[in-house]
Amino acid sequence: MKHVVFLFATFLIFTCCNKPVARKPVSIKSGSFISESIILNKKIKSREEATINTIIKNDTLHTYLNSGNGFWYHYTKKDSIVSLKPQFGDIVNFDFNLKQINGSLIYSKKELGNRDYRIDKEELFYGLREALKLLQTGESATFLIPSHLAYGYYGDTKKIKANTPIITEVTVNSISKIEK
Repeated sequence: MKHVVFLFATFLIFTCCNKPVARKPVSIKSGSFISESIILNKKIKSREEATINTIIKNDTLHTYLNSGNGFWYHYTKKDSIVSLKPQFGDIVNFDFNLKQINGSLIYSKKELGNRDYRIDKEELFYGLREALKLLQTGESATFLIPSHLAYGYYGDTKKIKANTPIITEVTVNSISKIEK
C-alpha cells in the first residue's frame, strides 16, 4: 500500500510541476510566395504594356489617349457637342465586343447584346467600368486594356484565358440621368 501511495505522489509531483511545452510550428512562412507573385505580376504587366505600346506606335491612323486608369483608347466616333458624361448611378445603354490583343474576336456585339449598366453600382470589369465614364451618348471608342484591368488572373472561365489583355470597341447608345 505504501508503494502505491509513493507512486501516486511521485506521479502527481511530476505531472503538476511540469509546465506544458509549446509545439514548434510545422512550417515557417517566409513570404517568398508573395515576393515571387509580385515579381511575376510585374513581368506580366510590363510585357502587356510593351505589346500595347507597339500597337499604338504601329497604328498611324488613330490618336490614342491615356485614360489615367491604366488603359489607352481612341475615338472611332466623337461627338463634337459637349454633353454630359455618365456619373455615379446613371444608367448607360451600350454595345461592346471583346477581342484578344492580336485582334481575334472573343465575343461579338451580337453575343454580348445591348446592355444597361448603372454606373458604379453593378458588376462589370474595371477597365470597361472606367471606359464608359469617358464616353457621351452616341460616341464610340476602342480601348486597349491590360489583363489586370480586364479579367485578370482567372479570365472569365469561358473564352477568356488567364492574363489576357483585351481590346474592346464600345458604343454608348444612351445615358439616363438619375435624379439625386
